[in-house]
Amino acid sequence: MGMCRSIKTLRPPYAESVTEEDMRAAALQYVRKISGFRQPAPHNAAAFDKAVETIAAATGELLSTLEVRGGRIS
Repeated sequence: MGMCRSIKTLRPPYAESVTEEDMRAAALQYVRKISGFRQPAPHNAAAFDKAVETIAAATGELLSTLEVRGGRIS
């Protein structure tokens, strides 16, 4: 049984617009996959949530600085 679906590509031309929710969903899928937990135990919840927020922020930073086909993604 798979624990999570594939993470979608969030940059053009694969995605026309990307929301904070899209980035958080991708971060959540990533953390679930690498941790092996769909839902962490209470004693791991803070670490799990912090990882999701950190990865979502890094995703936003990455997408805002990537250049695709000579133009910036914003």
